[in-house]
Amino acid sequence: MEKGEFMSSIISVKDMNLWYGEHQALKDINIEIPEKSITAFIGPSGCGKSTFIKSLNRMNDLIPDVKITGSIKYNGEDIFSKDININELRKEIGMVFQKPNPFPMSIYDNIAYGPRTHGITNKVQLDEIVEEALKGAAIWDEVKDRLKKNALGMSGGQQQRLCIARALAVDPKVLLMDEPTSALDPISTSRIEELVTELKEKYTIVMVTHNMQQATRVSNHTAFFLLGELVEFGATDEIFFQPKDKRTEDYITGRFG
Repeated sequence: MEKGEFMSSIISVKDMNLWYGEHQALKDINIEIPEKSITAFIGPSGCGKSTFIKSLNRMNDLIPDVKITGSIKYNGEDIFSKDININELRKEIGMVFQKPNPFPMSIYDNIAYGPRTHGITNKVQLDEIVEEALKGAAIWDEVKDRLKKNALGMSGGQQQRLCIARALAVDPKVLLMDEPTSALDPISTSRIEELVTELKEKYTIVMVTHNMQQATRVSNHTAFFLLGELVEFGATDEIFFQPKDKRTEDYITGRFG
């Protein structure tokens, strides 16, 4: 796929608005997220990027007083429909957070946790899933001899790759990443970026980043958010080098933000 070429969309958002109590955090969002590519969300802090990404697998359900109107469809199905099984939705649409958050248990058990909750108990099968997920997150060679060791003993960069492996272990279709490298050093950041670029062969990746260089390095498409609005969305090269909206241009050239 060429860097900016649109494929079929896997997530379709129409006329979406979101309020926290009286405060409207997202206004009239419309976007089609293409399958098996990397879509980056950029914009100043507090402009709605993280709120929006957390809506895509209903993480915002966990926050009191949230009200959402409009529709979010995943593979053509409304994710707010009464028939949706939220556990299944979050299995299909995994999430990796800003700060690595491994469980206080062994490396092996971190990865096996999700498959076990979905009913897989066979040790041979779990061993295979753990190995595949750790390979998928490019960390198998570093940890294969210490799978029984506590995951909290790993470095920050390793912990973040472990969290990516944990998300991969339940066989998702989409990976949501909320500033996955902002707590990491430059070497770990470049490892995660390489990894993300490989993962898009199999998965759809949606990534919030505060780092515009990162968006230009890894993403196929970029969405610019400002004050709860989606100002502009398109091929990354176009957003950065030929933005259509003056506000996008001002942000990208550093006039504000």
